[in-house]
Amino acid sequence: MNYLAHLHLGGERPGQLLGSLYGDFVKGPLQDRWPADIEAGIRLHRQIDVFTDSHPVVLQAKQRFPRERRRYAGILVDLFFDHCLAAHWHDYASEPLPDFTARVYRVLREEAELPAKLALIAPRMAAHDWLGSYRDFAVMEQVVAGMSRRLSRPEGLAGGVVELEQLYTPLLQDFREFYPQLHAFARARSISSADAVRPS
Repeated sequence: MNYLAHLHLGGERPGQLLGSLYGDFVKGPLQDRWPADIEAGIRLHRQIDVFTDSHPVVLQAKQRFPRERRRYAGILVDLFFDHCLAAHWHDYASEPLPDFTARVYRVLREEAELPAKLALIAPRMAAHDWLGSYRDFAVMEQVVAGMSRRLSRPEGLAGGVVELEQLYTPLLQDFREFYPQLHAFARARSISSADAVRPS
C-alpha cells in the first residue's frame, strides 16, 4: 500500500501517523531509535506490507497486467489502491479527506526530526496535497512518472497508466474486496500492540 492507506490504517495519534510514514523511510532494526508509538507505527507499516504482498486478491490484481509488466505491477497496484481509497474515502472513514490530510500535514510540519528523505519531501507533499490529489485519476500520470525516475529501469513503468485505465473496473473491484480485510488486519494488530505496551 502507498502513503494514504498506511496513514489511514496506522492510527489517529501523531506518533502513529508519523510511524505509518516512517515505514517507507526507515530500514533495518529499530532498537529504540524512535519513541515507542512511532516504532509501533513502523512495525505495523511493515506488517501491512507483508499482509498485502501475500494476499490472494492483491496477487490476482497483479496478474491482471500483461506478462511483461508483472515485475512492476506491484507499484502500479499500490498507487491505484491509494487512488481508490481517496476517491471512495467516505466509504472507509468518517473524517472528511481534506480534514484528515490537513491533520497529517500539520503533524509533519510540527515534527522537528523527520527522517532525512521524508524531511525533504514533506513540504512538497503538503504544498501540492499529494495525499488528497490521489482522488483524481489524472494525477496517476505524474505520480507514475515520478516513480519511474527512481527506478534503475525507468522504462519499466512506461505505459502503466494506460493499463491502469484499461483495468480500472476489475482493479476497483479488487480494492473493494481487499481493503476491508486489510483494515480488519491492521486494527487487530494495533489493538494487540497497544495491549502489549499497556502497563499491568
